[in-house]
Order: sequence, then C-alpha cells, then structure tokens
Amino acid sequence: MKKHFICIILIITMAVPLFAQQQINPKDYEYSSREWKRIVRESPDAFFKTEEAKRIADNVLAYQRETGGWPKNLPIHRPLGDELDVVLSDKKKRNDSTTDNDATILEMTYLARLYKQQPEERYKKAFLQGVEFLLSGQYDNGGWPQFWPENHGYQVQITYNDNAMVQTLMVIRNLRNGVAPFDSLVDDAMKTRLTKAFDKGIECILNTQIIVNGEPTVWCQQHDYKTLKPTSARAYELASFCSAESASLVRLLMELPNPDKRIKAAVNGAMKWFEAHKLTGIRVERFTNENGKSDTRVVNDEKAEPIWARDYDLEQGKPLFCDRNGVPVKTLAEVGHERRNGYSWYNRAPASLYKQYEQWKKKYM
Repeated sequence: MKKHFICIILIITMAVPLFAQQQINPKDYEYSSREWKRIVRESPDAFFKTEEAKRIADNVLAYQRETGGWPKNLPIHRPLGDELDVVLSDKKKRNDSTTDNDATILEMTYLARLYKQQPEERYKKAFLQGVEFLLSGQYDNGGWPQFWPENHGYQVQITYNDNAMVQTLMVIRNLRNGVAPFDSLVDDAMKTRLTKAFDKGIECILNTQIIVNGEPTVWCQQHDYKTLKPTSARAYELASFCSAESASLVRLLMELPNPDKRIKAAVNGAMKWFEAHKLTGIRVERFTNENGKSDTRVVNDEKAEPIWARDYDLEQGKPLFCDRNGVPVKTLAEVGHERRNGYSWYNRAPASLYKQYEQWKKKYM
C-alpha cells in the first residue's frame, strides 16, 4: 500500500507543470526567471492557442506598470494566487520599469506571439502601451537609460549592458518592418515614429564608439547620457572597452542595409579591435577549490579557441577585472570568490561575428 501511495504522489507531481511545482524563494528565483525567458522564446506557436497561455497573459497584464513597462527578474508565468492584490498595488510604481535583463522586451514578445494566435484587444492594448514606454525613454541623443521614467545613479546612463539597447532597437526595427510576431500591431503613423527612433538609436551608437588615435574601436557597457563618454555602473563595472556588448552592437550595424561610410568605418574599426585583443592559449574552467567550493580559474591550453575578456582598460587595452570594492586588478584570480564566480568575465561573443563580417565585406566593401 505504501508503494502505491508513493507512486500516486509521483504521478500527480509529474502531471503538474514545472513552474507550478516550484516554490519560489531567493535560491531558485533566478532559475524561475530563466524559465520565463524559455517560455517566451521557445514555446511553439500552438502553445499560444491554449488556456494556459491566456492564464500567463493575465499575469503579464497584472505586472505591467502604468508606465507601460515591466520590472525585471520576475517569474511572470508562476501562478499568483493571493499575491495578485500585491502585484496590482505595484502598478503605479515608476522606478522599476526597465529593459535590463530582457525585461519589457520579453513581455512584449509574449503578448505579440499570443495576439497572433488569440487576437484579443486587451493584448494589443497592453503591447502598444509597451511601445509607448520604449519610445518615451529615448534621449534626444538617441540612447536609452537602464530604468525610466524614474531612475537614480548609473541607471540614467546610456545602457548597452546585457544588450538592453540593442534589443530595444531590434524590437523597434521589427515593428517598423512588420517582422513576425510584430507584423499586425502598429499602423503607418506609428511606423514613422519607430523609424525616427531607430535612426536616432543608430546615430547614438556611432557617436558613442570609443575613438583611439583617430580610429574607431568598440564601446563601453554604458556611456554618459550627456557627454557620451564611457562611464562606470556598478562598483565592479568600470569604464572600459567591453567586448560582449560591443559584439552585439557590431552585429546590429552589419544588419543595416546600404551602410554609409560611417557605419562601414564603425564595423571595420570594431572588428580590427576584436582581432587585436583576442586571447589565445588559455581557457576558463570550473573546478572544486581547496575549500570544497565550486570555483573558476584560467588555465593554459594551447588548443583552446580564442576568447575575450569582458572588459579591457581604457589606457592600455589590457584585460580588466574588479571586485565590489571598485579596485581594478589584472587577473581573475585577484577577484574575490563571490564576484569571480558571479559574473561573466570572459566570453566568445566576438568570435560569432567573423563569418558574418566576411560576408558583409564581400557585399559592401
């Protein structure tokens, strides 16, 4: 009898969706937000015809602020239950709407995909409020802050970090061009506004590219919203040359049709910088340290594929690392255990550009 009882429990548990099984707490909160990203990006179109998709949409609408944007790092798909009243009471907040960590972009994408399968007006209305939120945050110079309409500290700076501005521009571009799932949501008047915003955004990218000895290089994770110069964000995110975010900016520029001389110079300059600053003969590995903790280290490996440091100092162009104390160091080993393992200090993002760059050169150079 006991075995049968256990089997029944297992069957019931397996029948419940993964996100419904989870009890959200600080330990698995990040996992749950990743699951939300997977649902938005990887669910088949057929899913958006279901009642479950509509249930999740109710949450999306509930979390949307009166600003038109959404807060970040939320497992929006999780059943709310008694929490709904609290969520609704937060709708008037004006200081947590953001595009950081894919926020707002994810929710807008979800609504767009749902609207194609179940064209209810409330989904389109919420989506268009999101569009207005995106447009409202753009500076006259073409950049976007990390949070708006209310922000503080480094949140006011033009934010390339985590591809926030690139993803915003991609949504704007796809809306303007009528690319699915954004192909039935805006009229011609809105497309005119979107075109203006997109062009201003590209101008901002070109104007913020770091120039060294008259040559365009790459970008910082964030740039001053007034001077356009590289600037710091969190204590361990110093003003620097930043490889991963720059790779996304270059990819966006290469996708522009009929690039002019400035765009060609920007792309060529960045690719030249990537080539000059790639790191060979090393790789990053996870291991168990002498204290029994999971850790990260850099080891020599002549067969390793090229990698790039996330940050390079602005004076010498050398790999740059930093802990929460804000003091720059030269190696990953000098960073404390928490930040050493809690941040992406190396990446291969530029490597993904080379094939596309060769094709781009053949077409435009």
